[in-house]
Amino acid sequence: MKVRYKAGSKAEWQEAFATSAKRDDGIETSTISGIPVKPLYTSEDLDDGEEELPGEFPYTRGVHPTGYRGRLWTMRQFSGFSTAVETNRRYHYLLKNGQTGLSVAFDMPTLMGQDSDAPTSRGEVGHCGVAVDSLADMETLFEGIPVGEITTSMTINSPAAILLAMYLAVAEKQGVAFNQVGGTLQNDILKEYIAQKEYIFPPEPSMRLVVDSIQYCAAEVPKWNTVSISGYHIREAGSTAAQELAFTLADGFAYVDACLERGMKIDDFAPRLSFFFDAHIDFFEEIAKFRAARRIWARHLRERYGAQDPRSWKLRFHTQTAGVSLTAQQPELNIARTALEALSAVLGGTNSLHTNAMDEVLALPTDKTARIALRTQQLIAYETGAASTIDPLGGSYFVEALTQEMEDQAEAYFKKIDAIGGVIPAIERGFFQKEIADAAYRYQSELESKRRIMVGVNEFEVEDEDELEILRIDRSKEQGQVERVREVRARRDSARWSKTMTQLGKAANSTDNLMPYILDAVRAYATEGEIMGKLVEAWGLYTEEAVI
Repeated sequence: MKVRYKAGSKAEWQEAFATSAKRDDGIETSTISGIPVKPLYTSEDLDDGEEELPGEFPYTRGVHPTGYRGRLWTMRQFSGFSTAVETNRRYHYLLKNGQTGLSVAFDMPTLMGQDSDAPTSRGEVGHCGVAVDSLADMETLFEGIPVGEITTSMTINSPAAILLAMYLAVAEKQGVAFNQVGGTLQNDILKEYIAQKEYIFPPEPSMRLVVDSIQYCAAEVPKWNTVSISGYHIREAGSTAAQELAFTLADGFAYVDACLERGMKIDDFAPRLSFFFDAHIDFFEEIAKFRAARRIWARHLRERYGAQDPRSWKLRFHTQTAGVSLTAQQPELNIARTALEALSAVLGGTNSLHTNAMDEVLALPTDKTARIALRTQQLIAYETGAASTIDPLGGSYFVEALTQEMEDQAEAYFKKIDAIGGVIPAIERGFFQKEIADAAYRYQSELESKRRIMVGVNEFEVEDEDELEILRIDRSKEQGQVERVREVRARRDSARWSKTMTQLGKAANSTDNLMPYILDAVRAYATEGEIMGKLVEAWGLYTEEAVI
């Protein structure tokens, strides 16, 4: 039986609220994005329309009709440190403890396309991820792990095509056909110019390399998600949730446009575009962001681009809890922060999830903290009941109204970007960078004025905290990695290597798809730095201009 409020009860409540229940402590009640939050939401805050069901266009309530009742999200832990040998050991440990997918973190030299023995790699080898210089390292990284039976996510961008080629070469050596290999490559170069700054080439040739990999995998590796369009790093750079949503989807549309310009058909590649979002601490705003993302993508792919295959309309995404929300002060609180953020991702319908460890604000996680982070996902999945029903917050007056507000703000940003001329012109003008910088400044100001509270940082501090035991990378491992890459160069077939490098250089100056040439070079044990060097010869390096 439904209970109806008597006539005039809402007006009476509003009068009572106005006189007795306003906050007087100065704490900000808007979302982190600055969206004003009403004290109460009712049916009047919702648009009239047909009720939506999960698995049906526009997928606000999820891309699968059965939600997590049919299948839980993939549980991943971002893992990689020191050498391929040690990281392989961690992978086996995580798989033994119930992880259902692998996620590779590379060290900074690998992310920047440099070999471990390059002078500029000194002091960075193996510290923020695993060092992978050649196919030999990738073989070691996945030793004893059947790549045809497990999906792997690799977080790398400018050199992404090279690391993908190494992974495919490992599959070959394991006897796995390319059409059986599943996983995800981040390969999102646009967000590098916007936020993370790990670019190497100018935007145009960088986009060519991304489209080459999309085109190649659409034909040869159909189960592979060739681009994971990433809002995570945009958010970690200081953006709001609304900016993360808008800028990420704008990048996605830019990749679609580039593939169409290549002559590809929308339904041949769009089903394998995936996304990667941040789950920040503003619980309901994050849920609304995820729901709005699915709805926006579905509508644009069907109505703007004319996609006919429903798989092209479905936005599938991985989520990682927010690194920037973690604190060095009272780091045990990060377990609670991560649990809440992970729960928002689950309630928002994520397809894959990584939970940060409590010590990741200080170092790469230890075995113990990585296990706690994984157990957090398992607790949500098996103890909370959050996975028992589909879209449990669907129909919430607050969540539905916030979802619409997030969509409206994203659409307003799309118009601004289009007015500038598109994503790349907006990058070159510094539009994204300024918007993010302004948002980060506003948020920091709110923290410093205590309009927002960060527990343990600007309120509820403690003195004389116990020092947390963290993972420390043995510096001797760097020299061992340097020796390994030199050994690879010494023992490979030099004639074969030289031939593949010459062919790659010629192809870089042509319009050929580069993936077959990169694969041949990788099979000949060319190093990542050597392949990147050949592409730099053809395309040059990119230097960002200062925006004043």
